[in-house]
Amino acid sequence: MSDAKTTVTELTVEDLTRIMRESAGEDESVDLSGDILDSDFTELGYDSLALLETAGRIARDYGVELSDDDLDGIATPREFLTAVNRTLTAAA
Repeated sequence: MSDAKTTVTELTVEDLTRIMRESAGEDESVDLSGDILDSDFTELGYDSLALLETAGRIARDYGVELSDDDLDGIATPREFLTAVNRTLTAAA
């Protein structure tokens, strides 16, 4: 694994899904390949610890730091992507 951060201008739902699977695993009863943007993370099998792990992975791989305040209240992948992409846009 490389220590270099990936330079991206936008994180996609496919990127987020891959990171979630790699960092927090996947509930076999949930299909993450479908339209999950507005699904609640708890319905997808991800709790707050899983979101913290995902945020840590994004910070390490993409250099996007989300604070606890940023993560507070995020309930869906769409909200998570909005927070990450807002930070990416601000940094550009």
